Amino acid sequence: MLRHHGTKRTYQHNVNLASLLGMIAGFVNAAGFLAFSVLTTNVTGHAALFAERIAMQDWRTARVVALWMFLFLAGAFISSLVVSYIGKNQRYSYVVPIVIELIILLWVAIAGYRYDNSLVDKELFAGSLLFSMGMQNALVSIVSGSVVRTTHLTGTFTDLGIELAQVLQKRPDDSAQLKKRIKLRLVIIFFFMAGALAGAWLFRLLTFHAFYIPAIILLFTLLTDIFRIRVLQYYRQLQKPFKKIKQPQL
Repeated sequence: MLRHHGTKRTYQHNVNLASLLGMIAGFVNAAGFLAFSVLTTNVTGHAALFAERIAMQDWRTARVVALWMFLFLAGAFISSLVVSYIGKNQRYSYVVPIVIELIILLWVAIAGYRYDNSLVDKELFAGSLLFSMGMQNALVSIVSGSVVRTTHLTGTFTDLGIELAQVLQKRPDDSAQLKKRIKLRLVIIFFFMAGALAGAWLFRLLTFHAFYIPAIILLFTLLTDIFRIRVLQYYRQLQKPFKKIKQPQL
């Protein structure tokens, strides 16, 4: 679901990607908010908070919020750089941002016990999650051709509203593709909300150890893609001798 690009990418690849990574984003958003009182998967609310802190001349908090927005941007930038440039020559380029995100989630799960609700700790932990979600959002957007975005729902709800309105126009030539797009939006919304519910419930039950759950899902996503690639390569290698035997003798 991550390794296919362009014409090789199918609708089912996008559905699978939206399901797993959308659930991770929803989980991190809810658990991160309960842990740090900060939205950790998007920057829309931070822009308003930044403006409000500037107006109140609270320069210290404004600096922290500005750093969070920058870290989300930095995560997206690094992820895009890795996939776009390394990806031209290396098949596993998507592994780099996924592994970095995995390390951050594991670090929050392990080191969260030391969180003391100070501004410095909030800056560190929340900023790390924002960086990882910036990486994930850019990766998903690049891989899916900007069809799937998993870390926030504003654009998804907007697209869904537009497409539902298009259903009323009853254009039979585009009805099949339109239904697919609507289904994809609903999948993103459903799994993001499911992840958010799970994140809120499990964080209250397990506190910071709850972040092991999205880390496990992310690891499953990564290993599934790598395992499929290796199985396919192994199968093709086995087929080569048989293809040579079957070639007609001239």
